[in-house]
Amino acid sequence: MILYDLRYSARTFTDAARQSRRPQPRKVRRTVAVYSFARHQRDRSVAEWSATEERRARQRLRAQVGALLRLVYPADDELALDAADTTDIVPARHRRSSLWLA
Repeated sequence: MILYDLRYSARTFTDAARQSRRPQPRKVRRTVAVYSFARHQRDRSVAEWSATEERRARQRLRAQVGALLRLVYPADDELALDAADTTDIVPARHRRSSLWLA
């Protein structure tokens, strides 16, 4: 964020006194980094983000389990246990990333 500030320098005071006028401030440009800490002011965005991530993780888990079940129980009603070994279901990690980033 860029902010403009009005500042008086020592030179403006001496020049104004010499010319018998009021000192005029100079415009100074400052760059400021603004940080947002979500939990500092009890912001609900962390909870909403966590809930969204948890829903997505559950949807991914359901999709992977559904794919596994389609491989193991095909339409011809024969169990294909060899196909179950080829798939891998990653364990669901709910609310981890958003809570660490908060």
